[in-house]
Amino acid sequence: MLKYIVKRVFIFFPTLIAISLITFIISINAPGDPVDTLLNKKSGGEGGQSTKSLIDETAYITMRHKLGLDLPMFYFSFTNATVSDTLYRIPKADVRSNFEHISYVYGNWPNVAHYFGVIKEFAASLAVLPTTGPSAEAITQTRNYVNSLKYIYQANQVENVLQKIEFSLNSAPSLQPLSANLQALRNGWTNIVTNGASYQKYIPVMHWYGFHNQYHHWLVNFLRGDFGLSYQDMRPVSEVVWSATKWTMGISLASILLAYLLAIPLGVGSAIKKGSRREKATTTGLFMLYSLPNFWIATILIIFLCGGDWLSWFPAPGAAPIPSDAPFMYKISENLYRLILPLFCWTYTSLAFISRQMRGGMLAVIGQDYIRTAKAKGLSERVIIWKHALRNSLLPIITLFANVFPLVISGSVVIETIFSIPGMGQISYNALLANDYPVVFTVTMFAAILTLAGTLIADILYAAVDPRISFSKITA
Repeated sequence: MLKYIVKRVFIFFPTLIAISLITFIISINAPGDPVDTLLNKKSGGEGGQSTKSLIDETAYITMRHKLGLDLPMFYFSFTNATVSDTLYRIPKADVRSNFEHISYVYGNWPNVAHYFGVIKEFAASLAVLPTTGPSAEAITQTRNYVNSLKYIYQANQVENVLQKIEFSLNSAPSLQPLSANLQALRNGWTNIVTNGASYQKYIPVMHWYGFHNQYHHWLVNFLRGDFGLSYQDMRPVSEVVWSATKWTMGISLASILLAYLLAIPLGVGSAIKKGSRREKATTTGLFMLYSLPNFWIATILIIFLCGGDWLSWFPAPGAAPIPSDAPFMYKISENLYRLILPLFCWTYTSLAFISRQMRGGMLAVIGQDYIRTAKAKGLSERVIIWKHALRNSLLPIITLFANVFPLVISGSVVIETIFSIPGMGQISYNALLANDYPVVFTVTMFAAILTLAGTLIADILYAAVDPRISFSKITA
């Protein structure tokens, strides 16, 4: 058994690597620019195209470096000879994509890189000019025209912009010294067009970057407990996750424990008393519970039991927080009191389903030959049911445990939102609405880890409840 467990643990590593790769690929292709998002949050902006011009380029580059986005994506890349191995150094994704397209069309990256450098130099020369005075409008227009060259690749559009820049320079005497920059721009673009080598797009190339890449740093940081920054409030994701985990884990573990402690006896009793009035009433009641959506039950309980025009047995969701200086035992008892209704709504559907599975497993077992043999030997019904039949009928329940285990970390979005519980479900939902991908992907990774752990625990429990199951003979 120990050998099997060790093998399964080693299998987990490539599985987690595959999951992390998929998660990373989704994260880098997610919409939006995380650097812009964080900088706009920091400056109190709301994001969007209108605020991008307000973001200082130095601050953008600094934040990009802080997030590790100024590194290559992966250990290596398979591409063609038109793509440079240093393309990732261009900060803005849309600018980077534009110059990658220019290089792909004309097939000469050194010329494209020179053209990009000329644009940056021209923009830097314009940045030091005053924005007031008689030439202010011409300076502003020229800045916009030069900046727009970073985002266009069609030859006719580029030529049109170059003509507009020339007109702006001629309209303002203070811009005349920049005629040399305009000529450098024209020469740079002409050099790209006239010295094209489009055949290079058909030449395969592999670029090797080593361990200094985004994926490697992301994976290593995850293993160290550094999950990045939340895009909502710039707090470390680890702080956001750990503060919510205690709520979700506490409720989930209590729910799982209650569900199994209640469902197993109910399922066994329903199987033994099959056809009786008691069994029919129990089965009907469980089916009714299972068919009722938990959000509806939660809403009804809040309306009728949490004040208002009805009973005030429980505090309403969003009630005043417990004072920090309150006695420790009071905090414990008050928190438990407030979690009674959420725990009920979290548990009753699982209780109904697990008891139904337990009933089916027990019915399948009590018809076996060894059960009839035990009865023929004169063993009491209690011994036959709870010692012999129960262990073999637990296999479907153990399988369910492997599926329920990840809920310990992922939580219930509906219940946590209705009862205002700051758990993982509510945090994940808010993160999705806010495009807070570091939080979403951290929860996803933890759910994957717990899924693998739940599967391993289920395998161990299989062997524990049924001696006929042995993993020691499994060689692959």
